[in-house]
Amino acid sequence: MPAQDGGYPAVRLRLLQDETAIGPDRRAALARMTDDWLAGLLNEHATAAGLSGTALVAVGGYGRGELSPRSDLDLLLLHDGRADTAALAALADQLWYPVWDLGLALDHSVRTPAEARKTARDDLKVQLGLLDARHLAGDPELTGALRTAAYADWRQSAPKRLPELHDLCQERAERQGELQYLLEPDLKEARGGLRDATALRAVAASWLADAPRGGLEAARTRLLDTRDALHLTTGRATDRLSLQEQDQVAGALGMLDADALLRQTYESARTISYAADVTWREVGRVLRARSLKPTLRGLLHGRTAGKGDRSPLAEGVVELDGEAVLARTARPERDPVLVLRAAAAAAQAGLPLATHAIRRCATATAARPLPVPWPAEAREQLVTLLGAGTHTVPVWEALEAEGIITRLLPDWERVRCRPQRNPVHTWTVDRHLVETAVRASALTRRVHRPDLLLIAALLHDIGKGWPGDHSVAGETIARDVAARLGFDARDTAVIATLVRHHLLLVDTATRRDLDDPATVGAVAEAVGSTGTLELLHALTEADALATGPAAWSAWRGGLVADLVKRVAARLAGELGTQARDADEPTAEQERLAVEARRTGGPVLALHTRSEPPADAGDGGGDGDGAPAREPVGVELLIAVPAHRAPGRRPATAPAGTPGVLPAAAGVLALHRLTVRAADLLLLDPVDEGPVLLLRWRVAAEYGSLPRADRLRADLVRALDGSLDIPTRLAERERAYARRARAVLAPPPRVTVVTGISRTATVIEVRAQDAHGLLHRIGRALDTAGVAVRSAHISTLGANAVDAFYVTGADGEPLADAAAHEVARAVERALQ
Repeated sequence: MPAQDGGYPAVRLRLLQDETAIGPDRRAALARMTDDWLAGLLNEHATAAGLSGTALVAVGGYGRGELSPRSDLDLLLLHDGRADTAALAALADQLWYPVWDLGLALDHSVRTPAEARKTARDDLKVQLGLLDARHLAGDPELTGALRTAAYADWRQSAPKRLPELHDLCQERAERQGELQYLLEPDLKEARGGLRDATALRAVAASWLADAPRGGLEAARTRLLDTRDALHLTTGRATDRLSLQEQDQVAGALGMLDADALLRQTYESARTISYAADVTWREVGRVLRARSLKPTLRGLLHGRTAGKGDRSPLAEGVVELDGEAVLARTARPERDPVLVLRAAAAAAQAGLPLATHAIRRCATATAARPLPVPWPAEAREQLVTLLGAGTHTVPVWEALEAEGIITRLLPDWERVRCRPQRNPVHTWTVDRHLVETAVRASALTRRVHRPDLLLIAALLHDIGKGWPGDHSVAGETIARDVAARLGFDARDTAVIATLVRHHLLLVDTATRRDLDDPATVGAVAEAVGSTGTLELLHALTEADALATGPAAWSAWRGGLVADLVKRVAARLAGELGTQARDADEPTAEQERLAVEARRTGGPVLALHTRSEPPADAGDGGGDGDGAPAREPVGVELLIAVPAHRAPGRRPATAPAGTPGVLPAAAGVLALHRLTVRAADLLLLDPVDEGPVLLLRWRVAAEYGSLPRADRLRADLVRALDGSLDIPTRLAERERAYARRARAVLAPPPRVTVVTGISRTATVIEVRAQDAHGLLHRIGRALDTAGVAVRSAHISTLGANAVDAFYVTGADGEPLADAAAHEVARAVERALQ
């Protein structure tokens, strides 16, 4: 259809103005009519010039048959090398000038097949374009031969060229940012945009790896539809979705408003970004395997055939080839907590969670969801996942991509991909919440309840999915979510308070007179306790740091710290301090203590602890129809007579305690038992020998629980010095060295807590939970020559918060200087 007859321009214009022809159908129709026009031009002028052995080929986006209203035309005039150079140049001019006359952008070249292949070898972008080569007119065998050769060249060179393509994608992402978070995204160049979708097609064409197919083509189509509407709205060949054009583009697509447009755009970008992450990880795995020398690969295959190099991470979760995968014995359909356990283990180890593992868990979770309220282990694993720092983000995004997050937390759907039009904000609402948890994970040493801090960080803006004040709406949602997660009424109230008042400190510190007693009083009344104030201070900082660089500064931090100091003083004055002395022993503990004195050795008792469901009420019972009780761990009771303390006690050491705590903790660590909670109590009656009572709540890190008799035998050996626990634990730590370095946890913090006990000095330890942590603490306290009269051990996710009530050789609390020296010694031992 010749351009001078007005045919093609008129038909093109009618198509673009037809509101019923949109989306893929319009792009395909535009490509077809453009094909016909260009084919007519070639046939007309090549015939007139008597030229043969030529072909007109569409490449790139046009080659895929996808023409947006203002797309470039990527054309290759292919010839067999026999035509006269001047005649070819004239033919090219007769093809290119009509395109330019219509104001269309054109990317053009004239080459023989050999020249095209050579250029592709030198220029990756040219090589990628040839993968989409499509014959328009002329000699079809010429085009077919080039396509065949281009694919063969690509597959042969892919092991070398794919890393180059990956580098290009990463460089582009650094320049353009992530489409899923940008207020004015570039639909083509930003990470998760159309360029990345094209790169995934190239990877698939290499036959080395393939992208996850779920939703990928639909996401790409939505971005193309948006670009079409953007071209028609602006009348320009632009890919940047500017703020001032978003409402018009949304209207052209039949959407409610610009927020709906951005949310759909973000969802599409996330799908493409996730597919890219999975695909490039698979490419890396394949290329690493290919890089092994054939002989070495054969040796490795012979050694590990059918087995694989699997390293346990958690119950049902192993590391395999740089990913966290499900163990062969894992049964997600029978273990609803497995998905969170796998996610937490992957994040803590700094590993990606394998796609097939996520999908198995997703299927199982859909068929058998977690009970509500969640079991204690599920809650602990969520806290562990949130506490993994920056490694949390990719694992969380993988869970979101497979729909698991909204299944676990239905309220998440309203904030998922929700844009924030405040330019101070860097992220969408949901990513901001995760980023706040990441920031809060670095502040866990500042609070007594890191689990409440991390959950509040995840939920503090959850109300932004609802109309009205998001803090007020968020408080209600947070109560529901906290109860769903299985927190008790007291903890739920604290989480709700943190969400309701997460802006209180920074707003008050920057907008009110801190010297006015009413200002401090209002904050104290809203917060209610020093513990909540401590959490709110950390949440305020984490929220601001996760918002963006403009939201936090030394000045703001100083004002907030000043306000917190004043409020803490007010709360301390009103509430005073409450002494907390050692707990009284239970009847069973007394029985074990008597048995330990009688036998002169350690006595153990193992119990499976259970708790009724939260909705069981007070009438529970064990008869027919009684609510099922849910196992929450294993309780281990140990009683050790004082004279069984290992080694020779220093003359200055207090009687009864040296070596028992580190010995018992070390034995548990050697048997791969994770300590979730523990209490230690020294019974020292006047007429009977002192006995140390230890009550532990433990869980097997992976595998089955050890037998009680083996635990007792190893404890006896540890107490008499024949079991070298430090050496054994050092060997274990070397074996787990890579995983131990994965998470950059905040350094341990050891403090002396005043005003808690009248009869002992309280040493508090906050640290990352790790193999043998409690053993190292116990050894450090022994070395310092103090007696542990009681202890309260808590593992909250991946954080340990332990309090030790210690006395000196005289049985009295330590002097202030001595107490701080003990704290410093423990901190040094943990570093």
